[in-house]
Amino acid sequence: MTTQPLPEHPDFLWRNPEPRSSYDVVIVGAGGHGLATAYYLAKNHGITNVAVLEKGWLAGGNMARNTTIIRSNYLWDESAAMYEHALGLWERLPEELEYDFLFSQRGVLNLAHTLQDVREGVRRVGANRLNGVDAQWLTPDEVAEVCPILNVSPDTRYPVLGATFQPRAGIAKHDHVAWALARRADELGVDLIQGCEVTGFVKDGDRVVGVETSRGRILAGRVGLAAAGHSSVLAEMAGFRLPVQSHPLQALVSELHEPVHPTVVMSNHVHVYVSQAHKGELVMGAGVDAYNGYGQRGSFHVIEHQMAAAVELFPVFARAHVLRTWGGIVDVTPDASPIIGATPVENLYVNCGWGTGGFKATPAAGWTFAHTIATGEPHPLNAPFALERFTTGALIDEHGAAAVAH
Repeated sequence: MTTQPLPEHPDFLWRNPEPRSSYDVVIVGAGGHGLATAYYLAKNHGITNVAVLEKGWLAGGNMARNTTIIRSNYLWDESAAMYEHALGLWERLPEELEYDFLFSQRGVLNLAHTLQDVREGVRRVGANRLNGVDAQWLTPDEVAEVCPILNVSPDTRYPVLGATFQPRAGIAKHDHVAWALARRADELGVDLIQGCEVTGFVKDGDRVVGVETSRGRILAGRVGLAAAGHSSVLAEMAGFRLPVQSHPLQALVSELHEPVHPTVVMSNHVHVYVSQAHKGELVMGAGVDAYNGYGQRGSFHVIEHQMAAAVELFPVFARAHVLRTWGGIVDVTPDASPIIGATPVENLYVNCGWGTGGFKATPAAGWTFAHTIATGEPHPLNAPFALERFTTGALIDEHGAAAVAH
């Protein structure tokens, strides 16, 4: 395991090569999904002539801006299978990558404040258990045992009537996840090319045969898009539209504290989620902004709402100070489920639409996207998430599982 302290952007862990004129596969986007895809292309399929293109710096987009929650307690079978596969990979990856990215399985609580919340929570626990996902229903007293600093008094505006609990869920250090994947992909021969923005696609008839970039033309046998909130922009360049809307999503952290918050707490009604990072800061977030946009900064009214909601659940946090705020760009589909698979353009594949669930799916998204690109056929796990479902009507509605961004 890596034990030495690392700088903010440890470029020494991977090469910084000049782009070659052609590759077997080009991945657009060097976030978690792009890096995981490249890693599994090399590891699972022996395809190492791969370039990952990033317009900024490696993992400088949503991978650097998410709140690092990992769980698999989604309602529908298709979603539960995907995220449970991801959770299984998360549990093995530190040893496989030989890199401790601080995966902490501290559990996730989803609070219920109304009778409808209770009914929905009990329903989800039952569905999770049928799908082999560890899930429990807790009474208010049991919730207090898991998280003693949580206010479970019946006198609050939204009293806690119970909660779902997934013990195997938790958090990880997002930067270290990206560095671990980048290092291993680089060792397997993948080129990680930073400062290389895709500006267009090279076509031969209806087929994509490469990309135009800020560093010149790069030909490719196949191209995979893993650009999150900018996927729709790239799709427009390629000549088709994605049913995706991009929204800003804001979060904040407090100053450092001693360990006080032992788990992850989420509440759709109070509309906040809170965890404590490894260094000690409290990490808080809420829902996506109502408007479309590509802003990556915080705004006062959202911060005010998040803090008020957090203090309602955790009165002890009233003495905490906000350290910094930021925003990311989430790509949301009509059914709040991702799109992974082929596009109407031959040789072009897309992995997008994860909304608020992208980080937790990182290894499974990479695993299935790599399979799809390598074989030309979807993996059984991502077959239900094809683009065609928006014309066939076979939607996978996970709005209930993603009501609060997490």
